[in-house]
Amino acid sequence: MTLLQLGNCVALAYSPLLIAYRRSSLSEYNAFWRCVQAGATYLFVQLCKMLFLATFFPTWDASVGVYDFVGEFMKSTVDLADLVGLHLVMSRNAGKGDYKIMVAAMGWATAELVMSRCIPLWVGARGIEFDWKYIQISFDSNISLIHYIAMAALVWMFSRYDLPKHYRLPVAALLGLSVYKAFLMESAINIFAVGSWTALLVKALVTGGVSLSTLLLYISLVHGN
Repeated sequence: MTLLQLGNCVALAYSPLLIAYRRSSLSEYNAFWRCVQAGATYLFVQLCKMLFLATFFPTWDASVGVYDFVGEFMKSTVDLADLVGLHLVMSRNAGKGDYKIMVAAMGWATAELVMSRCIPLWVGARGIEFDWKYIQISFDSNISLIHYIAMAALVWMFSRYDLPKHYRLPVAALLGLSVYKAFLMESAINIFAVGSWTALLVKALVTGGVSLSTLLLYISLVHGN
């Protein structure tokens, strides 16, 4: 039973990444090592973010059980470094826009999955008792993949020198929402005290809305030029 639960969680978490790689243009261009380099850039960016937070942002002495709004807002602000990292990855890869976007997003999402969710799944999902939270972790990794694809597409559009002026405001607004989405979601969860499944559903809906808006902007921009 424990191996079955572990297998289900691992398949649910990693299969979408494999499918996205195989069904996109990445497999045709043999972009595996490009994705690995993007993952290495993710690790470097996260290290810089941790050092920056520890050095320049003060520690918030909140009471036990009280949500740290100031600290979480600071962490979300530092997440702007992810935009710089994604732009750096895409600027170092030659090719079409969709190829650059998928390389950056796949590397970012895979590295995040390995670093933040692999150990909890390996240790916890092998437990004797079944727990739905590991299924939720796997679903959350799928949402993160969609989130990073949308974020990489927004960074690519915003960094274009020929981006029309009427595109800049919606692209910038979606970028801001992508960066502060985690902070807004955590704040809403703590204010309204919603359950874990409800929070996951809301996160999926918000991510889906941002991704759909990004897709419409991307199609309009690419086919409009």
